[in-house]
Order: sequence, then structure tokens, then C-alpha cells
Amino acid sequence: MRFAVILAIGSTLALADADKLALTNVRVTYGLLGPARSDESVLPGDTVWLDFDIEGITVAANGKVQYSMALEAVDSKGKAIYRQNAADQEAVTSLGGKSVPGQAHVDIGLDQPAGDYTVKVTVTDRASKQTQFLTQKLKVLPANFGIVQVKATNDPEGTVPAGILGVGQSVWVNFAAVRFERDKTKQQPQVQFEMRILDEAGKPVLDKPDSGIIDRDVAATDKLLGGQFYVSLNRSGKFVVELKAMDKVANKSATVSLPLTVLPRR
Repeated sequence: MRFAVILAIGSTLALADADKLALTNVRVTYGLLGPARSDESVLPGDTVWLDFDIEGITVAANGKVQYSMALEAVDSKGKAIYRQNAADQEAVTSLGGKSVPGQAHVDIGLDQPAGDYTVKVTVTDRASKQTQFLTQKLKVLPANFGIVQVKATNDPEGTVPAGILGVGQSVWVNFAAVRFERDKTKQQPQVQFEMRILDEAGKPVLDKPDSGIIDRDVAATDKLLGGQFYVSLNRSGKFVVELKAMDKVANKSATVSLPLTVLPRR
């Protein structure tokens, strides 16, 4: 299977009344709890995260909610390429209310053919038996050199997602390059990465970008070149993290822009 999907959800529905199940506020993001993507076009090898809200779900006296999700992904001709039977889920509304957040992600295989795909997810409230479904379209671009799997985390290991950010915190911006070429003599890539941070006016906050290069000790079987940059959040504001990758063997480059909002101290 080339197209790996894990509980991928996406759509926009009008907010229903408090007792009717609805899936709302869907955001296609960079990483879990990350900032929104500008579109749903992705390269093979990328990961797409979605955040959404489940509204109008039945809440037990102890705050527990129970629901299930089923998934189907189809190509542009309507041919199913992935199915996941309904799986039971649980959450807790510790602060009250009748909604819970949901997260999901889509892994695009390195060899996934280019084209348009649609993911359909069916969500059922196990108590009320109400069901809603959402669809999300994804456009897989032709395989090419680029930056994928961008996410911000609170740890250098890349395991703890960075959600709401404030002054005094630190984040690591993680990423990977795909479809790079290798030097014919040493059979090693030469991929240089740069990170610039722009302020709200689009001006670089520093005179010189942070940079690094991967040009050695890359196994012949490696198809992804992973890296990260450290960012210290020393002041509040709205910024853009601009990542650039340059394949010096193929003479190609690619960029990705990651919105970054830093809240002031309270």
C-alpha cells in the first residue's frame, strides 16, 4: 500500500445545535497542534495533520464521551485505496461542555502517484447512535525535490508537539528533504538547509540565516534527510519561519513557510 492514512479527517460544516453531532473547525496543519497550512497540496513523503472539533457529543456524568471512527480513501476515479473499519475512541470533557477536540494525520507514501484523492471519515456517537461524515480532498504533487514533514516541537527528539507558544519557551522546527540526488563519485547528497525568521512586516529578524548541510554518512538506502533548527522565543509577535533546502548536486531548491505566533508573558 502506497497511501498510508491514519484517521484522516477534513471538511467544513455549519455549527449544529448543541444536541446534534457535528464535526467543525477543521484545520489542516503542520504537525499535531501546529499552524494551518495554506493549501492541501503535498509531496510524496509528506505528513498532513488535521485538527477538528466534535460538537454535540453525548457526555456521561463523569465527563467521558465514547465515539467511533471509520475511514475510506479513494482516488480520482472513486477507487478505494484504503479502508479502516470503525474503531472505538474515548475522550473526557474535564472542563464541561459537549465538545471534544480531535486530531488525525495522513502519511503520504514516498512512491504515491500524483493525483487527486478524497478521504471520507464516518464518526458515530456510541451513546446516541448519531453519525456524521466528513470528506477531505488532497492533491498529491508529482515527486520532486522538496521539504516535507514540517512540525514544531517542544523537544529536540521531535516527539512533543508545540501548541500555543509564549515568550520564554523554546521550540525545535523539524523537517526533512525528499528526492535529493547524490554525487556520482562519493554517492553522497549535498543538501544545504537555511532558516530565516521574518517579522510581521516580512523583514528578517537577523542579518544572517541559520544554516547547515548534510553531505556525508548518509546510507545508500536513505530517502529522507531529516533536520531541525532551534528557535528561542525571546519576544512576542507574529512571525514566519522560512525554511529553504538547496540540492547542490541537482541544482534545485525548495522553500516552506511556517507561521509562528508568540504570545506575551502574563
